[in-house]
Amino acid sequence: MKQKFLSSLVILTTAAICLSSCSSKGSAEAAPAEETKTEEADMVDLSEDQFKTVNIQYGAVEDKNLSSIIRASGVLDVPPQQLLTVSSPYGGTLKNTDLLQGKPVVKGEVIAVLENPEFIQLQQDYLDYKSQLVYLKEELERQQELAKENVNAKKTVQKASSEYNSMMARVQGLKSKLQLININPDKINPGNISGRANIYAPITGYVTKVLVNIGKFVNANQELFEIVDTRHLHAELIIFEKDVPKLKIGQKIRFVLNNETKERFAEVHLIGREISAERTVRVHGHLLQEDKNLLPGMYLKAIVETGVATTTALPDKAIVQSAGKSYIFIASEEMKEEKKPDDADKNATVEKHIAFKRIEVTTDISENGYTEVILPEGFDRNSKVVVNGAYDLLSKMNNVEEEE
Repeated sequence: MKQKFLSSLVILTTAAICLSSCSSKGSAEAAPAEETKTEEADMVDLSEDQFKTVNIQYGAVEDKNLSSIIRASGVLDVPPQQLLTVSSPYGGTLKNTDLLQGKPVVKGEVIAVLENPEFIQLQQDYLDYKSQLVYLKEELERQQELAKENVNAKKTVQKASSEYNSMMARVQGLKSKLQLININPDKINPGNISGRANIYAPITGYVTKVLVNIGKFVNANQELFEIVDTRHLHAELIIFEKDVPKLKIGQKIRFVLNNETKERFAEVHLIGREISAERTVRVHGHLLQEDKNLLPGMYLKAIVETGVATTTALPDKAIVQSAGKSYIFIASEEMKEEKKPDDADKNATVEKHIAFKRIEVTTDISENGYTEVILPEGFDRNSKVVVNGAYDLLSKMNNVEEEE
């Protein structure tokens, strides 16, 4: 019984080893088959007649001096001093304004009128204190004259001086408060006291925000309007961390606004010193030609020219696009022969086919008819690259794939 059990165990073990061996062999054979299938998918061939019709021409990868660039995106923006928020240090009821978004304003122009009874009290107090100041000044001068003749005590002069200086401080404080609400203290008299104060445009520009309406009570320092001066817009670019070492002040920037084809120009003016969480740096570019029709916040795509660099390149016609990828074709050493039976005489004729291989590449700068290409590892620089007829090869390859 024991001998029978051992015999069965040996048979099972042997079967398992055989199955494992067959499975490993199958997997090993499957991998090369898949690679071969992939390689065949990147191959296309032409007959000699097709080769002549397409006018295939060869070239080689060259070293070219192309402008080195950095591609970036960004927006048009204004410096902080060109974007102002208008408010009032005192609250009040808005009695008058005709501002609308987009309306142009000139620096010093009245853009709104506020009304507040506190304005009346400020002016009354100012006139009152100013009048008292005149009296205290005369009193101080009189006490100083008496002190010279030793008629009065020294402390009397000191008291008069103290009262005069205290009133002077009050008058100056009220004067400053009136100036804050744009009331000229020198023009105030008992006959023109008013509870209204004008708000003036702090800069020349365009209204971008109107946050109040007539009849609304606004609190002190509440935002009323926003005005932007668009005469000094700049391009605010977002540059990836890896490209920052290539940047220098004064480099040329070419950019195109969203939904426009017109190319505009700027130059690098400031380079940010902080890397964001997205590993980017902000670059400030000055526009070389100002345009009053441009607005802050407009989206743009830009190219920063960082100099000239020697790089591997091919003529533009050698590079084709398919499914979002870039490809080139190289001549293969393989020559195919196909036998076609002739209906007239049953003898076979031989037709030669010239094979080409499709290679995926990465492209970058394009200039003067040449494009920078990053070649795959192990690419033979001596390969014959198709520089004319690449699109015909791609079309035939796509047609064959559709038929299959």
